[in-house]
Amino acid sequence: MPDLELEFIQYAVKALVTKPEAVKVERETGERGDVLLLTVDPEDMGKVIGKAGATARSLRTLLRAMASQDNKATGLKIVEPDGNEEPAAQLEAVEVIDADLDEEPKTDSLVDDEDELGPGRRHGGRSNL
Repeated sequence: MPDLELEFIQYAVKALVTKPEAVKVERETGERGDVLLLTVDPEDMGKVIGKAGATARSLRTLLRAMASQDNKATGLKIVEPDGNEEPAAQLEAVEVIDADLDEEPKTDSLVDDEDELGPGRRHGGRSNL
């Protein structure tokens, strides 16, 4: 049976990097579920992690969606060239952003008062008339 999650991550990451031949994905089974270990060329680490961890977080989200269809948990660990997991600075940025996603959206800066913008005008947009 093909390992669709592993193949998906491999396919997506190879499309992102400059050295696709260096992409390696392995499955590791643990107590809390499976984990895919992703190894790429050191020069491609930034492309896989993305700005503030956005690309890595997106890959994880898609992987979680795929795994949820089978009621299982599958994680993604990006292995640094020296054998560690993701760089600490990038990981901290991902954790901060993930924490921000749990909060309620802030709407204080939006103008909802018609009196400030005139009748039928909201948020500086076109009139609804």
